[in-house]
Amino acid sequence: MSRQDIYYWKCDRPAAFHGTGSRSRAEEVPEEAVRAALVEHFRPKSLELSPGAGQGNHITWNAEIDGEPAFLRIENGPEGDDHLEMESAVMAEVARAGVPVPRVLGCDASRSRVPFAWQALERIPHPDLNHWAKAGTLEAGPVARGIGRGVAKWQGVRTEGFGPYDLAAWRRGKALRGLHPRYADYYRLRLEAHLGFLEERGFLDAATHAAITAAVEERADLLERAEGCLVHKDLALWNVLGPPDRVAAFIDFDDAVAGDATDDLSLLACFHDAAFLHHAITGYEEVRPLPEDWRPRFWLHLLRNLLVKAVIRVGAGYFERDSGFFLIGARSSGADLRRFTEQRLATALRGLREDAELSLLS
Repeated sequence: MSRQDIYYWKCDRPAAFHGTGSRSRAEEVPEEAVRAALVEHFRPKSLELSPGAGQGNHITWNAEIDGEPAFLRIENGPEGDDHLEMESAVMAEVARAGVPVPRVLGCDASRSRVPFAWQALERIPHPDLNHWAKAGTLEAGPVARGIGRGVAKWQGVRTEGFGPYDLAAWRRGKALRGLHPRYADYYRLRLEAHLGFLEERGFLDAATHAAITAAVEERADLLERAEGCLVHKDLALWNVLGPPDRVAAFIDFDDAVAGDATDDLSLLACFHDAAFLHHAITGYEEVRPLPEDWRPRFWLHLLRNLLVKAVIRVGAGYFERDSGFFLIGARSSGADLRRFTEQRLATALRGLREDAELSLLS
């Protein structure tokens, strides 16, 4: 299906919030079906499967395919989505840019053999960095600088247009091409729907809704971009693998788009403070300079990303979860996550209005 009308898949897909709740892996996609798909594709002499520990929207399995460790991601939504093929292509381009990502060992998003799309990735022998953050052992400085360098490198990937990438164009041999000719159209896509949803659910009041709309329109000039760059669009510690002090690999480019150079940096600010951001910017500037007008663009994109995250967190019931959930810190609760989301959204709005320094995030 086309993502022409999707700003962010997890909350805008026809089956909104699919895969975000508690579920039984075996009931949704039995091991026998996964095994059959891999046997047909790889023709292995030996194959071992075990449940994966992922908490995202994909069902995950670990596999040993002729002794080679693999990580499986399965998309079984009712839309028949084939975007894992597009993500595999994005990851190949990111790898060519010198960014560490797992190798794609195999992928079949056709659903012609089994009723789900699957992707087999090289299994990196490290946990995600959120593991170390929750344990209190993450070395934030070197990790943030490594993330910043990765962002700057993948921004060198050639891309056209804006928004989610066009799989049909890629299949025709085109470069990575966004589905929208104007960036302003993509940025505003479903913006009013997201604001309306949050007001209806009691997360925003009418005054805040109006203030956000006005603030975006006041800086609409920042959305007039001549060209975009590759944006991960889900950059967070649980999508970066490694030991406590460095980045070993970036994962989950499923939401990648052609967008703004400050977008991924703003995603880090959805979770981290000014010190972490300063380290990330230092790493970024080791590879390429920031745009001259980066700061107001940063706040504009932090605001947009927080609205999306709020929609997902409200719609999927994340504010009712406990610290076992990947988004919630150790010794914290869903109520703490809600307060943080509310506060960070208010900070983004203030930052945009005042063109504030990053110290506002402290």
